[in-house]
Amino acid sequence: MNSVNLALIKEIDNLWKPVYPYLAKQIHELYGRRDGIILEIGPFCGVIFTLQRKKVGRSFLIATFPPEMSDFFRQEAKKRKLRDKVEIIETDSSLTGIKENKIDLAIFRGAFFFPSLFKVNFAAIQRILKTNGIAFIGGGFGKFTPDKVIKDIGKRSRDLNLQIGKIEVNEDQLWEDIEKSNVKEKIEIISEGGLWVLMRK
Repeated sequence: MNSVNLALIKEIDNLWKPVYPYLAKQIHELYGRRDGIILEIGPFCGVIFTLQRKKVGRSFLIATFPPEMSDFFRQEAKKRKLRDKVEIIETDSSLTGIKENKIDLAIFRGAFFFPSLFKVNFAAIQRILKTNGIAFIGGGFGKFTPDKVIKDIGKRSRDLNLQIGKIEVNEDQLWEDIEKSNVKEKIEIISEGGLWVLMRK
């Protein structure tokens, strides 16, 4: 990935910091637990630090790609004094290096909207989830983020997303992609506060 894209992704990850507490609230509501192994996937990570601070989860991993993003997240963990709490793994969309049936909660933001960067691998997410594990996959501000927070960052976020290569995706296209992937898990699409797939194993 070129350095321009990387700089834009890092900027958007920082820009979204005010959103993470509200997204974390929605994710915790769906997850319904305070234990388990939590994984955040891809280049658009950060909400995992809020979950850790709110004591949602017992063990924390970021599976990041492209590889150049790993240093950024190591620095983010260091800033929060979480280097020994949040493990950073370099991987790809097939989640190489993550064991089968290991993860209780997987979070993959920005998942469907940047096909020039990566494609969501539903089968890989299915593989790494434990029985009764869930995955929250997609994008948006979530249902709890206040209008003021959205307004404050909305324009810059839109501009950055377009520069990175964001495309529009609707529910019908998403169902098509899910059907093509032959994933047999329980799938629900949540359109409140964005466009999200909730996968339950």
